[in-house]
Amino acid sequence: MSRCIRFAQERDSHAIERIENDADQLLIDHLHPEVWSAAPTGTTRLSEPGFLLIIDVDGDVAGFVHVLETGDISHLEQLSVDPLQSRQGLGRALVEAAKDHARERGYRRISLRTYADVPWNAPFYATAGFVEEEPATPFHQSLLVVEAEHGLDRYGRRVQMSAWLSQPLP
Repeated sequence: MSRCIRFAQERDSHAIERIENDADQLLIDHLHPEVWSAAPTGTTRLSEPGFLLIIDVDGDVAGFVHVLETGDISHLEQLSVDPLQSRQGLGRALVEAAKDHARERGYRRISLRTYADVPWNAPFYATAGFVEEEPATPFHQSLLVVEAEHGLDRYGRRVQMSAWLSQPLP
């Protein structure tokens, strides 16, 4: 199996959207929400500030990680792997690549928001060096508002997590 992580391009936009919708189905099956919004288009994700990396397996897009950049914040907005390619370390490879790239871009840490008790959410991120923290910045607090508007907390406890990319200041 040949794997390559690279920056997403416009030609990847349909695969990005399809993979996120397919991966979301696993979450839908786990949480049983009344409604769940479709994924944004790949073009929308590509147009947002930050970077989007894809993992290419044998020539096909198998997953992606989308990192938003706002001010001095690097935020892992979305990680999705094609369910047919799951349990092969692709998600972990994407998370590590996102952390490496954020570090190269000068960020000291990377944050995310996720479900605390979904096995492939907070427990997975904890194994990748993320720890729970309180949302302290205006950006992170704004995410709480968006989550509340979408009613995400109805389906389980939501947490913010972050991982240091360099040594914290004393």
